[in-house]
Amino acid sequence: MIINLQRAACPHSEHPCGIPHTAFPGRDRAPPPAHGTLVRMTPDALKAVCLGLNGAVETFPFNAETSVFKVDGKIFAISALDSGPLSVSLKCEPEIAVRLREMHQEITAGWHLNKRHWNTVHLDGSLPDGLVVEMVEDSYDLIVAKLPRARQLLLDWPGVRRPDER
Repeated sequence: MIINLQRAACPHSEHPCGIPHTAFPGRDRAPPPAHGTLVRMTPDALKAVCLGLNGAVETFPFNAETSVFKVDGKIFAISALDSGPLSVSLKCEPEIAVRLREMHQEITAGWHLNKRHWNTVHLDGSLPDGLVVEMVEDSYDLIVAKLPRARQLLLDWPGVRRPDER
């Protein structure tokens, strides 16, 4: 059964990248800080955001320094948390990925990844934390959206329709 995921507009009235930012409807996560809030994302904060998503785990398949965050065995974020400068590679919808790169010099095509679907975000403090959090959540959502419905339900993913919803 194919689930039609309608994407909802970003709750923030002014989006810094000038694109209609999307979030899966029913997302019951706490809203991130306002997009305009500039706070330098730390390795611990980035790790907490990634591991705060249902079913997310941290693995080290490449080396002891590179954290790979997965859900149901599929990668949604990659970062060398303990080596500077801090950056994270995130999955992104292709059209949005290009637009983000055009608008923010801190966002580049994914390093050693499919550049159509991945961005590397350089976390030097110039991007609002709210935008970074939403990019992490969107990367996670892109992975979970392709999982079987039963797995989505087990993850309590807000984008899946439950049997009691009509």
